[in-house]
Amino acid sequence: MSVTYPTRAEAFELLKKYNSNEALIRHALAVEAVMLHFAEVLDEPDKEKWGIIGLIHDLDYEKYPDQHCQKVREILTEEDWPEDYIRAVQSHGWGICSDVEPIEKMEKVLFTIDELTGLITATSLLRPSKSILDLKAKSVKKKWKQKSFAAGVNREIIEKGLQLLGFERDYVIEETIKGMQKVAEDIGLKGNL
Repeated sequence: MSVTYPTRAEAFELLKKYNSNEALIRHALAVEAVMLHFAEVLDEPDKEKWGIIGLIHDLDYEKYPDQHCQKVREILTEEDWPEDYIRAVQSHGWGICSDVEPIEKMEKVLFTIDELTGLITATSLLRPSKSILDLKAKSVKKKWKQKSFAAGVNREIIEKGLQLLGFERDYVIEETIKGMQKVAEDIGLKGNL
């Protein structure tokens, strides 16, 4: 039996089949962009795979929030997705809603940047420009320390991911911003610039 790999178009269609919430779709696009950016920066051979995993990482979240990272296995298996894609998606919920530990570099990056995109989005929207295009890492670092700001963002998960990757926090914040800037308009963060 030969394995067929999903295309970006198929992944996006599947995302929209299970998600109608605009904020969730924007989050998916932000994570996709950051995954593509890191695949480029880290010189990974299969950049499209990184992007697709980022795009569908929360596939089951809107319809099955109580089964997040569990239901996705069922959905993607029915869609004949390869096991390594399914495993990567499940691993982003490690220790929260999944016991699948991020092992591959791609999985570790996803685990780390998922929450971080939320903090960066919130920080961007607070700016006078409401834009990510003029956002600097130091603004995000300032907001990081403010626990009441974007309180839903689990900073411990980001820290755990940084340890898994062995990357500096400043570096990951900076590169995540760069990835998101590439799709500023699609994710609603072009602001008034």
